[in-house]
Amino acid sequence: MSDTPHYSMLIQWSDEDQTYLVTLPEWAERVLGPVSHGNTYEEAVQHGREALEALIASAHKHNEPLPHPHIVAGV
Repeated sequence: MSDTPHYSMLIQWSDEDQTYLVTLPEWAERVLGPVSHGNTYEEAVQHGREALEALIASAHKHNEPLPHPHIVAGV
Protein backbone atom coordinates (compact mmCIF):
# COMPACT_ATOMS: atom_id res chain seq x y z
CA MET A 1 0.00 0.00 0.00
CA SER A 2 2.91 2.34 -0.55
CA ASP A 3 0.91 4.61 -2.90
CA THR A 4 -2.15 4.59 -0.63
CA PRO A 5 -3.08 7.79 1.20
CA HIS A 6 -2.20 7.74 4.88
CA TYR A 7 -5.49 7.02 6.63
CA SER A 8 -6.11 6.74 10.35
CA MET A 9 -7.03 3.44 11.94
CA LEU A 10 -8.55 3.36 15.42
CA ILE A 11 -8.29 0.06 17.29
CA GLN A 12 -10.18 -0.28 20.55
CA TRP A 13 -10.84 -3.18 22.91
CA SER A 14 -14.51 -4.05 23.36
CA ASP A 15 -15.38 -5.72 26.69
CA GLU A 16 -18.84 -6.48 25.34
CA ASP A 17 -17.53 -8.29 22.25
CA GLN A 18 -14.26 -9.52 23.81
CA THR A 19 -12.34 -8.46 20.70
CA TYR A 20 -10.49 -5.50 19.23
CA LEU A 21 -12.71 -3.35 16.99
CA VAL A 22 -11.32 -1.39 14.04
CA THR A 23 -12.76 1.87 12.77
CA LEU A 24 -11.47 4.12 9.98
CA PRO A 25 -12.26 7.73 10.98
CA GLU A 26 -11.87 9.26 7.51
CA TRP A 27 -14.35 6.74 6.09
CA ALA A 28 -17.02 7.39 8.77
CA GLU A 29 -19.39 9.02 6.26
CA ARG A 30 -19.36 5.87 4.12
CA VAL A 31 -19.01 3.14 6.74
CA LEU A 32 -21.05 3.09 9.92
CA GLY A 33 -19.35 1.57 12.93
CA PRO A 34 -16.37 -0.76 12.98
CA VAL A 35 -15.05 -2.05 9.66
CA SER A 36 -13.41 -5.10 11.17
CA HIS A 37 -12.20 -6.79 14.33
CA GLY A 38 -9.57 -9.19 15.62
CA ASN A 39 -8.94 -11.48 18.56
CA THR A 40 -5.47 -9.92 18.92
CA TYR A 41 -4.26 -6.39 18.28
CA GLU A 42 -2.08 -7.62 15.41
CA GLU A 43 -5.01 -9.47 13.84
CA ALA A 44 -7.15 -6.34 14.12
CA VAL A 45 -4.45 -4.30 12.35
CA GLN A 46 -4.25 -6.83 9.51
CA HIS A 47 -8.02 -6.97 9.11
CA GLY A 48 -8.18 -3.17 9.23
CA ARG A 49 -5.62 -2.93 6.42
CA GLU A 50 -7.59 -5.42 4.35
CA ALA A 51 -10.81 -3.47 4.91
CA LEU A 52 -9.06 -0.23 3.93
CA GLU A 53 -7.70 -1.79 0.74
CA ALA A 54 -11.20 -3.04 -0.13
CA LEU A 55 -12.75 0.39 0.48
CA ILE A 56 -10.16 2.09 -1.71
CA ALA A 57 -10.60 -0.49 -4.48
CA SER A 58 -14.38 -0.07 -4.35
CA ALA A 59 -14.11 3.72 -4.52
CA HIS A 60 -11.83 3.44 -7.55
CA LYS A 61 -14.14 0.91 -9.22
CA HIS A 62 -17.16 3.19 -8.79
CA ASN A 63 -15.26 6.40 -9.64
CA GLU A 64 -15.92 7.79 -6.17
CA PRO A 65 -13.51 10.28 -4.61
CA LEU A 66 -11.39 9.07 -1.74
CA PRO A 67 -11.83 10.85 1.59
CA HIS A 68 -9.02 13.20 2.55
CA PRO A 69 -6.65 11.70 5.11
CA HIS A 70 -6.25 13.48 8.44
CA ILE A 71 -2.59 14.50 8.56
CA VAL A 72 -0.91 15.42 11.84
CA ALA A 73 1.62 18.22 11.78
CA GLY A 74 5.15 17.40 12.93
CA VAL A 75 5.76 17.21 16.65
